[in-house]
Amino acid sequence: MSDIQKKIDRLHIKADKKQQKLHIKAEKQQEKYRIKEEKLKQKLGNADNKSSYTNSEPVELPKWDRLDNTAHLFPVIAGEHMTNVYRMCVVLSEPIVAKYLDLAINKLLPWFQNFNSVLRQGMFWYYFEENSKPYPPVSEEHTFPCQYFAPNANRDYLFRVSYYDCRINLEVFHVLTDGSGARNFLRELVYQYLGYAHPELVEGSKQQLSSETSLNIEDSFEKNYRNYNFMAYKSETAYLIKGTYLKDHQMGIIRGKMKISDIKAASKKYDATLNEFIVALVVFGIYRGALHKGSSRQPITVGVPVDLRPYFNSDTTKNFFVMVSAKFHPLKEQEYHFEDIIKEIKESLRAQITKDNLEKVFSFTVGNEKIFVLRTIPLIFKRMGIKAFYKGAARKNTTTVTNIGTIDIKAPYKQYVKDYYCFLSRSYGQDIKASIASYDEYLSVTFSSVLEDTSIQREFFRKLSREGIDVTIESNGVYYG
Repeated sequence: MSDIQKKIDRLHIKADKKQQKLHIKAEKQQEKYRIKEEKLKQKLGNADNKSSYTNSEPVELPKWDRLDNTAHLFPVIAGEHMTNVYRMCVVLSEPIVAKYLDLAINKLLPWFQNFNSVLRQGMFWYYFEENSKPYPPVSEEHTFPCQYFAPNANRDYLFRVSYYDCRINLEVFHVLTDGSGARNFLRELVYQYLGYAHPELVEGSKQQLSSETSLNIEDSFEKNYRNYNFMAYKSETAYLIKGTYLKDHQMGIIRGKMKISDIKAASKKYDATLNEFIVALVVFGIYRGALHKGSSRQPITVGVPVDLRPYFNSDTTKNFFVMVSAKFHPLKEQEYHFEDIIKEIKESLRAQITKDNLEKVFSFTVGNEKIFVLRTIPLIFKRMGIKAFYKGAARKNTTTVTNIGTIDIKAPYKQYVKDYYCFLSRSYGQDIKASIASYDEYLSVTFSSVLEDTSIQREFFRKLSREGIDVTIESNGVYYG
């Protein structure tokens, strides 16, 4: 080994030790913050007819923070054509007043460290730093959804709030948080907005945060990581949906809204959970709408994000999920029925969605991050490796179906909240995706696509209708032109 190489190695070791010390210091700060947060929340009461708030000021937060394990991927692969941005929408019973939305955002930012951040590039990893710039004034929606967060745009904030008529739109770059973390923020944003629009809803002269809102900023991947064991993942390239793209970076949105009780009853007929039923319906739509009931050398593989919080007793506002895959492989030149598809989907998902297996999956990725040699590789080289790995892994899924979950709104505010839904942007090899969200008695399945053809969506909703489910369909109008 040359003297120059030895010097480089010593510099890497020294830099890594310094970074470890900074991480330990940040973790101690976060633990102090968490203890203070818990003490504040213990003071909160539960009110049925009035919102329950603390009048305390935001606790001082660390000025910087490291990314969670999953978040390392997103800044590397994000760009104009693959933004890694998702949108959540809440529809109110009255038109949005921009000034109240501005007030609500500025009220929340001191509390939410991950949303009040700018992304920086270090020598070895990306990291978050407090954003000292004021959040830009909200504006009425004027472009297609899930646009790229370009560097130095939006005053460096990695989330975007807009409105249209009665609808509040929250768009989030996935590096900040997953769907559960964004839903937590959006719900509190709605509370704050309605508190300004309807002061009679607020108990006392001040409103701060609701007692149900999480401020936890722990890295739950790191906290729940277990002994690292190498796992050799065996997966094959999936069937990829091809077609003509919509023009000018357009994204077509088709949403179906139905009663939760109806779709649960249909799921029960197949001894399936609601998620299993919807994933099987999406596969059914691809089999009939894209493959036209034909065979395929590659399986139809659906990536299904699993929220890890219920399995590991976490309420973190950072990313905390893993991906599992549901597969159906139409090998034979015969017509497969929905019963054939849902049988394979159930077996595939149930074998993977266990606490033990989920722990192994994320411990594998966290373990890779802990390998000393990999940690000391400069970020410029890590980026090349991550991109190459992602492109290979991305071809293992045909599409993604995510269930963002239910948004629960308190009684005094519920009279003003009418609807809730979400959707995803495209990713490499996945030009159409589906998202599930529910509020009150209704569930929405929303397809987002950059393809002109809508055969998959049509087959999906036709099958729902044949199952006796009354579905209301709406679109953003892209397919009408």
